[in-house]
Amino acid sequence: MKLDGKVVIITGGAGGLGKEASILFASEGAHVVVVDYHQQSAEEVAKEVNGLGLAVDVSNRDQVDGMVSEVINRYGRIDVLINNAGITMDSTFMKMTQEQWDRVISINQTGVFHCTQAVVPHMIKEGSGRIINTSSIVGRMGNFGQTNYAASKAAVIAMTQTWAKELGRKGILVNAVAPGFIMTPMTEKMPENVLQGMREKVSLQRLGTPRDIANTYLFLASDDSSYINGAVIPVDGGLSI
Repeated sequence: MKLDGKVVIITGGAGGLGKEASILFASEGAHVVVVDYHQQSAEEVAKEVNGLGLAVDVSNRDQVDGMVSEVINRYGRIDVLINNAGITMDSTFMKMTQEQWDRVISINQTGVFHCTQAVVPHMIKEGSGRIINTSSIVGRMGNFGQTNYAASKAAVIAMTQTWAKELGRKGILVNAVAPGFIMTPMTEKMPENVLQGMREKVSLQRLGTPRDIANTYLFLASDDSSYINGAVIPVDGGLSI
């Protein structure tokens, strides 16, 4: 198994991409810590993967620090952090409220900062670790009605590349995944004509699946990617080319 005995924290681990990653990583032998804003969901997925479920708002540094302390007390180490938690609160630029801006930035950008800064000292002690950040093709291309989301995902790319420079010499690899159009429970609620329009923009003529993203997370978390640092890997079916 690729992750036998590794301790992996997955934020946003109870739904969509995070849940798929939690299941896949557990099947590869990892001790999975399912971190999610919703306690019941975190505990349900954790039970499914025989892991630890913790309710955390990643924008709250005290909650993040408490989560990391609990993981260290239980497992003694942290090998992989997947900063997967994220939200959208879409609006055109001129109609976007301060609340919409602040909340998306606090989760998608500041939350990544909080979790990474809390985990890295423990990785430094071990002389190794993997940080995997979830960006988006929107962070490179922009998207109508998503000023806040695009800004947060562009920031994730910048933080990834900066941390790769700072932490690589300490044995910690930092990379990002940039999903394109992925079929999640939220996407499935869209009208069929909208989904078809999305498919037509992708050169593969289909939407991605959560497993497509989880497989990329697994690659970056495993020894297969031992010489990859500071990369931003698009998983978008060719949408961004």
